[in-house]
Amino acid sequence: MTVILETDNVVKTFGGLTAVDHVSISVQEGQIFGIIGPNGAGKTTFLNSIAGTYKPNGGHVHFLGQETTGLPSNIMCRRGMARTFQISQPFPKMTALENVLVSATFGNKPGAVRNPVHYAHEMLDFVEFPMPQNTPAQSLNTVQLKRLDLARALASKPRLLLLDELAAGLATGELGDLMDIIRKIRDSGVTIIMIEHIMRVIMGLCDHLAVIYYGEKIADGPTLEVAQNPKVAEAYLGEEYDL
Repeated sequence: MTVILETDNVVKTFGGLTAVDHVSISVQEGQIFGIIGPNGAGKTTFLNSIAGTYKPNGGHVHFLGQETTGLPSNIMCRRGMARTFQISQPFPKMTALENVLVSATFGNKPGAVRNPVHYAHEMLDFVEFPMPQNTPAQSLNTVQLKRLDLARALASKPRLLLLDELAAGLATGELGDLMDIIRKIRDSGVTIIMIEHIMRVIMGLCDHLAVIYYGEKIADGPTLEVAQNPKVAEAYLGEEYDL
């Protein structure tokens, strides 16, 4: 399989605090690659360092065979890397359709989308957005905002999609629908890296798993193998976690 993203000893510091400490991963095209670890472990900071929100203090990032270390997020988006955030960040007074239209228009290379309005409609339909598409974003609940986040990210035509705790705040009954949509995104040709705490989601979706613990990667491998690693159980899952 082709490597779509590779990081080599990425470091991110804030003053005297090392939030990401020489983390290396290799993501294969077509994978759903999970990242787990306790709160404050550096998982989101690591994604930010990949996606251009932060510039790493050390190490290298290669995306689609090219070094992209330190490139800003707008450039990374146009190169084919999109993301969602832990807390939804829509334009609140714009409609759902208008929010996705912004991404379809400005998140792609010029001319990549011939009919942005039609494409925005398609993306909302693809994620099974449950409300009228002219609904203002500020009127949406958590579940609806999660779908909008996915549609916005997909409207930039990513090759790699970064999902940061997308399942957070969802009821148990809603998780299955979300997992089905994530599988549909993967099956459409988009590789996925996801940070998640809900092990039902991790075990049900991820082909590969990396564990970050206080800034350091402590395990990396096939999901079941990593989940059964005693070091991971001690650091994160707990001794009573039952696969």
